[in-house]
Amino acid sequence: MKKLILIIACLAGSFQNGFAQSQAIFPEGERGSAQNFTGTVWVHVLVPNDSTFNCSVGNVTFEPGARSFWHTHQAGQILLVTDGTGYTQEKGKPVKTIHKGDVIICKPGVEHWHGAAPGSAMTHISINTNTQNGVVTWLQSVTDQDYPKQ
Repeated sequence: MKKLILIIACLAGSFQNGFAQSQAIFPEGERGSAQNFTGTVWVHVLVPNDSTFNCSVGNVTFEPGARSFWHTHQAGQILLVTDGTGYTQEKGKPVKTIHKGDVIICKPGVEHWHGAAPGSAMTHISINTNTQNGVVTWLQSVTDQDYPKQ
């Protein structure tokens, strides 16, 4: 819980007089696997999964046009968009544009993807809760035909 409070404090500290500073809050981390992402994605684990808190938290940065593969979270996921513009989509629903400041709720078991828009990087904090139920099941890539070009 102390780690989660520290993360929230860091996020809150990145705002000054209601305006976000334009510098990265966290390090870029490790490059995301080509088995789970299209394009260049950086993942920095902020809170590793453990049996005490049953959650994992990461900072994920998508370079322009980069995106996750379709996937599900057994216990759901919360995304806090901290920079840029991107997209998210649930299977069978229209693509939604997301922006800095948006909070995205990915419900348990719902197939979805998320990533950056073609002309903008996008960074989000990913919060995976109740990880004792599992974290993620990766599926197929998001095709170029399904990914918006604007």
